[in-house]
Amino acid sequence: MNILFLCTGNSCRSILAEATFNALAPSGIKAMSAGSQPVGYVHPKSIALLSSKGIATEGYYSKSWDNLSVTPDIVITVCGNAAGETCPAYLGKVIRAHWGVEDPAKATGTDAEIDAAFEMAYSILRKRIEAFMKLPASLFEINNKAELQTQLNTIGEIK
Repeated sequence: MNILFLCTGNSCRSILAEATFNALAPSGIKAMSAGSQPVGYVHPKSIALLSSKGIATEGYYSKSWDNLSVTPDIVITVCGNAAGETCPAYLGKVIRAHWGVEDPAKATGTDAEIDAAFEMAYSILRKRIEAFMKLPASLFEINNKAELQTQLNTIGEIK
């Protein structure tokens, strides 16, 4: 099973989600990330935060959804709602969920305040990914897509 974390720039939230998901996932489930308009780099604070959590950062880079190596089974958008962002709509026949998180790359203030914004984004995504990992395997069977959709939407409400 392949999970795509999708955002606009693919430099912070979707990268944080991809790396965290892959660090926690059992074999057979893999996350990837992409952007509809990738900025071309991973934000240095994303790399620093992942490293501080003991999560491997090698191999992660900002990429376009046009360059995916496999078709995802589930697409989770992570663009924030309140930030006025337009989240991209993936056009494949896949299960979709929205797990909106504010963009820490747009945080302003002191270094400590900006670091706190990255930590908050990571914390929210981590809680949601941990909830995803607790879903029963039966939800991923072909005849349970509606229930899986409901569960993914519920997970997207976790703060």
